[in-house]
Formats: sequence, structure tokens, C-alpha cells
Amino acid sequence: MKKGKNSFVCQECGYKSIKWLGQCSSCGAWNSFASTSELSGPLSQPKSIDEITGAREERLPSSIGELDRVLGGGLVPGSLILVGGDPGIGKSTLLLQVAGGMTSNGPVLYVSGEESLGQLKLRAQRLNISGGVLKALSLTDLGALDQILQELQPGMVIIDSIQTMSFPHIDSMPGSVSQIREVGSYFLRYSKENDVPVFLVGHVTKDGSLAGPKILEHLVDCVLYFEGDQHYSFRILRSIKNRFGSVNEVGVFRMENAGLLEVANPSSIFIEERPKQAPGSAIFPSMEGSRPIMVEVQALLSPTTFGQPQRMTAGVDHRRVSMLMAVLEKRAGLEIGWQDVYVNVAGGIRLSEPAADLAMFAAMSSSFLEKPIPDDVILCGEIGLTGELRGVPRLGERLREAEKMGLSRALLPARARVETGMEVVPLASVQELIQYLFVE
Repeated sequence: MKKGKNSFVCQECGYKSIKWLGQCSSCGAWNSFASTSELSGPLSQPKSIDEITGAREERLPSSIGELDRVLGGGLVPGSLILVGGDPGIGKSTLLLQVAGGMTSNGPVLYVSGEESLGQLKLRAQRLNISGGVLKALSLTDLGALDQILQELQPGMVIIDSIQTMSFPHIDSMPGSVSQIREVGSYFLRYSKENDVPVFLVGHVTKDGSLAGPKILEHLVDCVLYFEGDQHYSFRILRSIKNRFGSVNEVGVFRMENAGLLEVANPSSIFIEERPKQAPGSAIFPSMEGSRPIMVEVQALLSPTTFGQPQRMTAGVDHRRVSMLMAVLEKRAGLEIGWQDVYVNVAGGIRLSEPAADLAMFAAMSSSFLEKPIPDDVILCGEIGLTGELRGVPRLGERLREAEKMGLSRALLPARARVETGMEVVPLASVQELIQYLFVE
């Protein structure tokens, strides 16, 4: 065999090697390697961007409006979608509901490697899903599944989960790096060649990231992540990658006995139980993707009974809270070092944007001073270490949503420029915030 710079690839399984091998170390086939130069087709020529004919982007409604919102308007034929989330959060429930509603585009194949057909049937009965075009399969052998896919020609495929699927010719366990890489590549080719949307359910690690090689997230067209606390009924479906729409778009669901129900107006749900005139409670207009949502930020400060004060948070970054506590003590003059501090976002929502600083700061100040924030007020702004208030993006959308909810006053950074029917109170620093809300 003549040596050269070309690599070699097994024509049976696609395994690549920098040198020619008599036997493939992956699938065991003999004399199956060929030079990539021999396998390559005619060279493609570069084209002017104006000469490229773009295909029309079609969308298939999934029958679930919140999912369509997250996907950017519906399912794109030929798209490969990865859905991740903690165990028991509702991934399988959501996708079975999608499968039950996507029957107009042909047969839908739901492949489960973790549950038996009897278990799938029980879930389908609980969700009131029936229909002859929904096909269920309990299988982990991708070689056998490939034959079934060619015979059935489904209009949509759901794989639950990719960590359970494996190629028998690859000498490694299901869920290993090599298996996930090859299985992911197979479904990528299948979805593109057959113009069929494919959902892949992915496991997560202890820290909440998607399990397996990072290449899996690079392969797929869309990565959706299911968030929520199992002790709350609300679930948030968030897009963290989307080649056909915007990222960080969210859909809100409520888990019930009959499955996941869409929440059309999340703002009313998250603040409807807010107590009136309660110290330590503030309303923040959060932006979740393109959707503004009113959420309640709660704080409780209480004299510590231990030698070391407690610092606990839920739904916010504890390091951000620690920074705001330092600003509260240094710039606002409130001595809270001897206080236990608890900060929570009601409803199980998680906030990560700096725009929530002002609401958290106000809630902590309110609890410490035992003075409530007026019920008609929203707070939105970033706080710097010198105590200054900084502007935040998309204020117009936030205030329009707040106005719809009957809120009438907005406490904002002084340099914010926005047209709204609400009363806007411009604040330059945290000292002005304390003076306006709590000093009579």
C-alpha cells in the first residue's frame, strides 16, 4: 500500500484511520479500508451567495403551542432536536403528547430503550392518547431499527433515549462516547436524507449538563432543556441552541395528572399568590427569551442565632446575592452582617440576568427594615459595586407586560428611556431607592 497524506475509511462502518488496515478495529471487517481520495466525488465549486437557491423553510405545527414557540414557529422537516432535563421532569410525557398530536404528517414512531410497551401504553392512557398512526417500539439495537425505519417511512421519529441506543458492531457499551457519537451521526444523516424531524432524549449529569460528548450538541439542529423543580408543578422548556429560530426562547407548562398543560399567561400565575403589603416581596419583569414574565422575588432577613450567619438562595445566583449584600451594607448603610439572609424566586423560576439586581436589593432592604414595597411597583435594573444603577435591555416589552397586569409604577435606572403609560420613577443610585421606598 502506497503511503501518502490521505486518510483511510472503513466502507462497512465508516471508521477512519490514518493508515490502511487489513481488518477494521471497529466492526471487524476484512479488506474494507479505502483511501478517502478514492471515495471522494467530484469537487464542488464555490458559488456566489446570490447564486445559491434557498429552500423555503416550512414549519409543521406540533399541536403544542408552547413547544412551537420555543422551536421558532413549529417543527422544521429534517431537523434533529435534542431534549434534555433532570429525571422525572417530564421529557417523555411531553414527547408522547407531541407524538399523539403529530399524526397528520404520516406515522409517528416512538422508540423507547428504557420502558416496555406496557409502560408506554399506561402513560398513553393517562394522557388520553390513542390512534393507529402512532407506532411504539421498545428497542435498543440500531441495526434492527434502521430496517424498521426503511420499511415504515415515518413522518416523525422520537428516540427515548440516545444513551440506550447502540450499534452492535461497535465494541463498547451503550451510552459510551463512541456509541453516542455514531448514533448521533446516524440520526443526523437519517433526518436530513429523509426530511423527517427526529427528537432525541438525552440524559444529564449530576451538575445538570447533557451527558455524553459535546459533539452531540454540535451535531443537532436544536437543543431544548426542560427546567423545573419536581416539588413545583411548573416546567420551563428553554431553547439553548436553535438553527431555525432564536435561542433562550421559553415555553411554560404546568404538570397535571393528565400530562403537561400549556400556561398561556405565566405572569398571572407567578404573582397571583403574592401577599399584599408583605415586607420582603418585590415584582421583577423578567425576560425569558422574547417573552416578558412578571415574577415575585422574596427575601427574608432575620437575626442569626448561630455563630455564622446563614446565606441561602433558590432561583438566583448566590454569588450575585452576596455582592448585593455587600453593596447594601457599604453603600446603603444597612448593617446586615449579623443577619441570616434567604432569597427566593416564587414558583420555581430561575433568574440569571443582572436586571434582577434592583428587585433583589429592594426585597432584602424591605425585609430588613420591615417596610413593604407598594403592591403596584415593579423594579428592574442592574446594580454596580459603587451603588449606581445601570440600564437593562428591552425595557419597553417588560413595561408593556407589567401594564397589562395592572401594575402602575416602575422603578428604573435614571438613564432609561422608554415610552410607557406607567409612572416611571428614575433612580441613579441605591441610596435614592432606599429614600424613595422606605424613608417617609
